[in-house]
Amino acid sequence: MIEISKLTKTYEKSSRALKDVSLTIDDGEFVFITGRSGSGKSTLLRILLKEVEPTSGRVVVNDMDLGRMPRRYVPKYRRQLGVVFQDFRLLKDRNVYENVAFAQRVIGVSGRKIRESVPEMLRMVGLSSKYKSFPHQLSGGEQQRVAIARALINRPAILLADEPTGNLDPHNAMEIMGLLEEINRQGTTVVVVTHSSEIVNMMRKRVITIQRGIVVGDEKESGYWYED
Repeated sequence: MIEISKLTKTYEKSSRALKDVSLTIDDGEFVFITGRSGSGKSTLLRILLKEVEPTSGRVVVNDMDLGRMPRRYVPKYRRQLGVVFQDFRLLKDRNVYENVAFAQRVIGVSGRKIRESVPEMLRMVGLSSKYKSFPHQLSGGEQQRVAIARALINRPAILLADEPTGNLDPHNAMEIMGLLEEINRQGTTVVVVTHSSEIVNMMRKRVITIQRGIVVGDEKESGYWYED
């Protein structure tokens, strides 16, 4: 599903965020990418989203070579990815239903299809009774569930989550991770960027650890956590 070969990203003043990174993520995997702040893990996610371009190396996602992708194809490519952020990024002036529906309205999905798919997605994340609520009326965990529903509404092959539990208390954090695990069991490839060793060790999934832009660990089904 994701193939990265000798990937390097260098910023100004020769500061390297990523150095010769190579890794493969298979279809249907649940993978943590972890490391301390500034290790380069968020830069890797932004490259996968095609928000920044690598200095060198090759990235292939679902058989698409990102380095050869014409700019006009980028929006279509991004629609194949579901993305969840730490700060939820919900539309504050729209209720739960409209927040989830927005992801389909912007790509021209019909009203009939939206009326079918949004309630189904809200049931999946456990928010059927909250569809009229606005973000300020929801807990942090509920807001993240809305964000996940919005990320999944177009049935992406890959879900990328950037610190999805960063603004949540431990109870809500584990509920969200349980939901991501269930999504993965249904066939979606899930990649979670996090610096939380507690979450990583509890979930017992594959862990790719990056330190100073270099992959220093790749452990399957282990709660591996690298320390300096």
